[in-house]
Amino acid sequence: MQKIKKAIVAVAGSGTRLLPATKSMPKEMLPIVDKPIIQLVVEELVAAGIEDIVLVTKWDKKPLEDHFDYNWALLDDLKRSGKDKLLEEIKKIANLANFIYVRQKGPYGNGTPVLSAASIVKNEPFMFVWGDDLVKSRVPFAKQMIDDYNKTGHLMIGVQEVPKEEVVRYGIVKVKKGSMQIQDIIEKPSVKEAPSRLADFGRMILNQEIIDILKNTSLGKGNELWIVDAIKQYVKQGGKFYAKKIQGGEWLTTGDPLNYMKTMLKYAFDRSDIGPEVKKFTKELLKK
Repeated sequence: MQKIKKAIVAVAGSGTRLLPATKSMPKEMLPIVDKPIIQLVVEELVAAGIEDIVLVTKWDKKPLEDHFDYNWALLDDLKRSGKDKLLEEIKKIANLANFIYVRQKGPYGNGTPVLSAASIVKNEPFMFVWGDDLVKSRVPFAKQMIDDYNKTGHLMIGVQEVPKEEVVRYGIVKVKKGSMQIQDIIEKPSVKEAPSRLADFGRMILNQEIIDILKNTSLGKGNELWIVDAIKQYVKQGGKFYAKKIQGGEWLTTGDPLNYMKTMLKYAFDRSDIGPEVKKFTKELLKK
């Protein structure tokens, strides 16, 4: 069985729910305390053994590409200032992985990044990740998924239970009784239609079979190309696809102001250097 060494990361979104902050800055570059969202995503992938990271971008994502390159002027300033620890930390960013940049072309939808990078992952399993979805867990979730794949060979998608009233916002999976094998995925169902409270999110292990199906998948809801439509077709054709829950952690989305701020606080609270002061400040603020 081939090892998973490549990941496709979708970062071509416009981040309209976070305007005006995202007017000239990619949403994936917004900070979670002092690291951009995309760096946390990349670090998770690298910790799972991913070596080649394909970032599927568009015309306004240059700051993201620059982040994973050397900034010689900054490195020189840090060296001359004697800030050796910070110097090494900044140098490591460019060496995290082998970064490949592909411009997204094709119809609107979350299946398009896979087709844009299909030639780079041809005939091998790979991870597919949303660039603004974070998973905060003791063991990196990408590693949990890849470890599972190495044991079972199962294709899979990350899932997390959401409150009943929130199922209308996500793709909700129906699993086989007594198993995590997926029978169906319903995109943004009504509360009555939802087969469970298991919402899928931006962590998947896919392969060439999914790509081949996606190439022949019609545009779906909202006239978009949906990756879940290809997964559903794969299941209909007899393929086995599984839902994977996070062990010892949680999925955190950053795509809107409220969830972005919640994510920021959760990361800040866990920091040994600033966490106690942030908690103290928050308590004092609530009292007022």
